[in-house]
Amino acid sequence: MKTLIKNGTVVNATGVAAADVLIDGETIVAVTAPGSHLLGFNLEQNVDRVIDAHGKYVIPGGIDAHTHMEMPFGGTQASDTFETGTRAAAWGGTTSIVDFVVQYAGENVLDQYAKWHEKAAGNCAIDYGFHQILSDVQDSSLTAMDELVREGVSSFKLFMAYKGVFLSDDGQIVKAMQRSAENGSMMMMHAENGSVIDLLVQQSIARGDTAPYFHGITRPWQAEAEATHRAIMLADLTGAPLYIVHVSAKQAVEHIAAARDRGKNVFGETCPQYLYLSLEEQLGAPGFEGAKWVCSTPLRARAEGHQDHMWQSLRTNDLQMVSTDHCPFCMKGQKELGIGDFSKIPNGIGSVEHRMDLLYQGVVDGQISLSRWVEVCSTTPARMFGMYGKKGVIQPGADADVVIYDPNGHTSISVDTHHMNMDYSAWEGFEIDGHVDTVLSRGRVIIDDNQYHGSKGDGEFIKRGLSQYLI
Repeated sequence: MKTLIKNGTVVNATGVAAADVLIDGETIVAVTAPGSHLLGFNLEQNVDRVIDAHGKYVIPGGIDAHTHMEMPFGGTQASDTFETGTRAAAWGGTTSIVDFVVQYAGENVLDQYAKWHEKAAGNCAIDYGFHQILSDVQDSSLTAMDELVREGVSSFKLFMAYKGVFLSDDGQIVKAMQRSAENGSMMMMHAENGSVIDLLVQQSIARGDTAPYFHGITRPWQAEAEATHRAIMLADLTGAPLYIVHVSAKQAVEHIAAARDRGKNVFGETCPQYLYLSLEEQLGAPGFEGAKWVCSTPLRARAEGHQDHMWQSLRTNDLQMVSTDHCPFCMKGQKELGIGDFSKIPNGIGSVEHRMDLLYQGVVDGQISLSRWVEVCSTTPARMFGMYGKKGVIQPGADADVVIYDPNGHTSISVDTHHMNMDYSAWEGFEIDGHVDTVLSRGRVIIDDNQYHGSKGDGEFIKRGLSQYLI
């Protein structure tokens, strides 16, 4: 089936231009001047479907490179399945995710990888890949890293927090980084000083400071900045590339920026919550309401300027991309596990449906440019994690993952209208000056005219290569 998207404004990371986009089957085959002819044929007369994108942006589908569908955590699991979560992502203009395979201490890495394939296969509305969490770095883990790189899983995540659950000590981190330096994979890091956090949590609860607000107080920016610096030093020692996930503190960004200024393969992502939300306004909400926004790293104090610094860092490329860390939990029966003890609140916010809109609002507000929006939401994730050329760009040969975005449209975010499997919205009341109109996944229209036209099983596994950013 041939599809022509005509009269639109194509936005890539490299620039903006009026162009028509011709799709044949699952692939973009031509990007031409508006109304042009190709090989002597009138394009509009030789296609099966024409989509008029007049006045709208034609952009590569979003890539959310940090999601946790069906993730077990704190005695429960993330409320979005691969089916519900990827469908919600599609509604928001995201056409690929990279989810995390979870390994707890004592579990076999490759067995867990197989389990995640079983969860996702035949259920995803959009294409999906995997990162692998390593929480028990043994010799078998290092062997599994090599095997997984051959399988198209070229990135591995370690934790400096969550003792007894995910935490790796510095020796284990160095062993994994040494193997990463050898096989070319990307080492991802949850950078918080877990020992310090555990102590502060114990002291807070002993004082009777148990409200959700104290989740943020007991995970101070110093714990994030220290761990970020330590991770950078260990990566420097081993020669491993390093990607710091969910950066929320401006002081952590400063360490990343300094390493990059020294020419190191160090990268960082932030998330929408760290651009818009705050310790005072959300975590400090009355009663138990702040539980809605408990995530780690935590929301930071607006008075300290962290949110403004995140936007600035996206403009200056001190941070390279924006993912969601989508790990949703309902209030009823899930977040409520932490009533009277904030340390038992499942950590996570649901945002996979809203990332493209929230970042576009940054374009409207003058925080980032139109091309930078596409770069941080689509192109850089594709390059960072070995998908570029097929994903992350509107060009011949790329997968026809295309979003038609209306800058004159409007989106109101609410639990009443979102498609994530959650009983509340962390973004309730946010108004977006733009709207996702049409979404194509490998040439198939899956969102159009406020209707979902896809189905579970449409998505395919993405076998990823190595990062294109390594020097």
